[in-house]
Amino acid sequence: MSSVPNLFVDLYELTMAQVYAEQDMRGQATFELSVRGLPDGWDYLIAAGLERVVRYLETLRFDEDELAYLATLPQFNQAFIDRLRDFRFSADVWAPPEGTVVYPNEPLIQVVGPLIDGQLVETALINQLAFATMIASKAARVVDAAAGRSVIEFGGRRAHGSEAAIEAVRAAHIAGFEATSSVEAGRRYGIPVVGTMAHSFVLAVGDESDAFGAYLERYPGTTLLVDTYDTSLGMEHAIAQAQRHGSGSLGAIRIDSGDREAESRRARDMLDAAGLGNVRIIVSGGLDEERVFALVTSDAPIDAFACGTAVVAPPDAAALDAAYKLVEYNGRPVAKRASGKPSLSHRKQVWRSERGDVVQPYDAPPPAAATPLLEPIMHRGRRAADAAPDLGAMRERASRGRGKRTVTIDRALLHSN
Repeated sequence: MSSVPNLFVDLYELTMAQVYAEQDMRGQATFELSVRGLPDGWDYLIAAGLERVVRYLETLRFDEDELAYLATLPQFNQAFIDRLRDFRFSADVWAPPEGTVVYPNEPLIQVVGPLIDGQLVETALINQLAFATMIASKAARVVDAAAGRSVIEFGGRRAHGSEAAIEAVRAAHIAGFEATSSVEAGRRYGIPVVGTMAHSFVLAVGDESDAFGAYLERYPGTTLLVDTYDTSLGMEHAIAQAQRHGSGSLGAIRIDSGDREAESRRARDMLDAAGLGNVRIIVSGGLDEERVFALVTSDAPIDAFACGTAVVAPPDAAALDAAYKLVEYNGRPVAKRASGKPSLSHRKQVWRSERGDVVQPYDAPPPAAATPLLEPIMHRGRRAADAAPDLGAMRERASRGRGKRTVTIDRALLHSN
């Protein structure tokens, strides 16, 4: 079952659909969702969120309670409500598979089918695809900055709602994050779950050394949070308890505040001097790609970065500038021409080669030695046989071809009938 509500639509999608029905507008339509531009400093996007969209489209039904509510609104007549009772999404869907590196003006999804079908799902598709793509793209920037060091997701408490937090974990995992602190995300998507302790545990026990001892005894190989009071003293307590409990009792220490570069160097020296060279160092606390990059380029002895707020609620990209537009209707290419927000006409295909990307009409001859990005995901409302989700394949796909790329827009897309 999809957790996207059936009535997660804007009112105008339903009012337009009613007029389409009354005017017997049954021609085939093509809608496309794309991003107009990148946030400042970003070079690419990672497509994400498609699986949740497919589940939503597969199960989209209007139940009696929802129809009864619509009947209370003055805009809708009974004939249209009866039509919604029998509605089943029946369009074709094309999209780049999740994890694909994409760029502005390249469709994140393409809906080809009845006009009403494409119109009714506008809000849900923008909401699901743009959010997940934004998170995956931000997370990829952190992974790039980490340059091969581990990155862990810690952002659930700062995300904008529980479902957003869980979907952010999935998107970040596609981009290359290795694990998460979210138990529900781990259960739902099979993503490794990790965690340490909170400062409150140390404060509740009262004595930091006793708190560390209790944790090592109960969870051998765990990570200890060493900066509740003083990081150097916390390291002394962690080392003493690790030596007391024996080899393998301490897996890592985590530093959540202060000068992470200086503190990590001091921690590494102390661990190595104590014969604990295999104990890893994890840092957290307000990390984004710029701070991670600075720590990596300074060669700070950090094994893993735990990132939260900057990934699940990125301050440099509160939302992607995504738009869902009708590009063809009844065989006729159409486009918005308003100043400042023009759209591109025609159903499209994106072709990728070593020379760059080419965005052109779907039926135009492909460039030489190029691969199509948009693949068939659903046919007449049913999932394509080869469109099953595979997080491992998505992660591998997302690891390829990141960076700037030339995107050429076919001039035919600038014109409509």
